[in-house]
Order: sequence, then structure tokens, then C-alpha cells
Amino acid sequence: MKAMFYDAFEKAPEIATLPDPTPTEDGVVIAVGATGLCRSDWHGWMGHDPDIKLPHVPGHELAGKVVATGKGVLRYKVGDRVTVPFVSGCGRCGECHSGNQQVCPDQFQPGFTHWGSFAEYVAIDYADTNLVHLPDSVDDATAASLGCRFATSFRAVADQARTGPGEWIAVHGCGGVGLSAIMIATALGANAIGIDVSDDKLAFARECGAVATINATTVADVPEAVREITKGGAHVSIDALGHPVTCFNSIRNLRRRGRHVQVGLMLGEHSTPAIPMAQVIGHELEIYGSHGMQAWRYDAMLSMLAAGKIAPQKLISRRIGLAEAIPALMTLDRAETTGISVITSF
Repeated sequence: MKAMFYDAFEKAPEIATLPDPTPTEDGVVIAVGATGLCRSDWHGWMGHDPDIKLPHVPGHELAGKVVATGKGVLRYKVGDRVTVPFVSGCGRCGECHSGNQQVCPDQFQPGFTHWGSFAEYVAIDYADTNLVHLPDSVDDATAASLGCRFATSFRAVADQARTGPGEWIAVHGCGGVGLSAIMIATALGANAIGIDVSDDKLAFARECGAVATINATTVADVPEAVREITKGGAHVSIDALGHPVTCFNSIRNLRRRGRHVQVGLMLGEHSTPAIPMAQVIGHELEIYGSHGMQAWRYDAMLSMLAAGKIAPQKLISRRIGLAEAIPALMTLDRAETTGISVITSF
């Protein structure tokens, strides 16, 4: 198969011809129809993720068609169109039995614990637990855009933060995760505020439903600007970027008994950010992480998509080839384009 491949961190990947994968007893092989580029892939390439063993094929947001199955797979067959959460559970442990596959201690992560989807084919373990059937109305690129950023945002906004109608939600960072969070919060009836340093991204945030935006470079105090707009602070705040400044601001701009959800990864030198703990205690704030979403929760997200309440396809700004994805991956930390890029040709 043709695949993007690297054998050293921070070294430019190359396109290589590698052996085709074969399914494990409980796994499948998927012919990749589309796969998204995500900042998490950049973190992996930089060497920030200890699960990655070199040499490596990245890619974790994918959709495609099953082309081979292990003998133990019961729910899926060759020809099925599927996607998969980027965090997949083993299906056997206590967390999986409780329905929380996203925190399985023996989790499978394409593009991190195993070779990923920047390739013509990808092998996925624990298929019966983790695959999601795709309706014909959802094309591969749209389905791939759900796999990490949109699904993670859905769980963060709907499940972890319990965002309700009429509440104020501040979203720090208007990349793929942040725009997804704004779109989902708006669909749930909340009032979203987009916060970024790019006017173009803030304009796109308004197109996705934000009722207000803040350019962090033009205000003296981002939390104070949020409190002014919301008349007292956000009920919910999301750090969609993953930086000590946005994490701090996201907690600081909450009203009393507000909820902060950390979605952006905090790795490397950013792994131990400052937290305004006196405010957390005195105002009884809630702090949550959000790490993917279970396969069984995709039904709710796909139902909202079918009803026209969310439009993840709107976030796709570029459809590119596998070779074009090399420079795109290497510059994801400083990408200035709005929306997300999806590989649709190999």
C-alpha cells in the first residue's frame, strides 16, 4: 500500500510503499476513503506522544470501506462503510463494560498506538466494539471530519459540560475543535463566544453560530471581556487549543459554579499549566477533560447531522492528496487557514 511514513520524530515524512495490513481475529482492514489532518498528528510527529513507536504511519480521523475481517468479527462485513472513534476500547475491561470506551486502559488508537490512516489501508482492532456504520447520506470526507475534532467536541459540549439552552459558552481557539464546539453548542441552544487571534477564524466562527467573538490580541484581558459580554462569566468554557494561556483564561472567565472542559492537548512543555485554584475552590468550579467519544454515542451526533442541526462538512476547507499532506502536517502548529484539511486521494 501507499502510505505517509516517518522513521524519526521531526524528520520530514515520505510517501512509501509498505506491506498491506491484515486483520487481527477481532479486527478489520479498511480501505481509506478520506482521512483528516489534526493537530494531534503534529504532536505525534514531534515526539510528544509516548504511545508512538517508530517507524510510524500517522492518521486517526478516517472513513472508508471494510475490505477484510477477522474470523471473530460478527457485526461488520466486507463492503460496509464505516468510521471509528480515534480512541477505541478493548470491549472487555470495566470501563468498556460501563460504556466508557474512551478511557479504556487498553485502548487502541490508529495513528498513535498502531499505524494509522494516512495510507490506502488501515487495520482496526476490536471492530465489533468500536466501528460505526455510516449512512449513505454521509460522504467519506464528512465522516472523516467527525472522527476526532467533531466527536471530541460533541462529547465535551454535550456530555462533559452538560451545556444547556440559553447558557453562555466561551470557546478558546477557533480551529477545527473550536469551530466544531461552536456549531454543536449553537445546535443545543447555547450562546457561543469564539475567541482567537485571527479575524478570519473569528469571522468563520460567526458563520458557525457564534453570537459574539473576541480577538485576544485587541483586548487587555480576555476573561474580563467574556465576563462583560455574558454579564458575569460563561457557564461553560472550552480550551480548544491546548496552551497554558488559553487553559488559564478558560477557567478564569467562568461564572460561579461554571464548568471548564479541556479539549486541546497539553503535551511537552505545556503539560503542567497554571490554574487559578483559589477561584476553582471559592467559586466551586468544575474542571473536566474530554478525550474522544464512544462509538455508541455517534448515533446522537449522526441524528443531528441528518436533521440539519449540525453541518461538519462546512468545516472542511481543503481536500488534498497524500503527498500534499506532508507539508500540511509539518506546519499544523502554525496553520493559518480556517477550517480543516482532509486527504481524499492517495
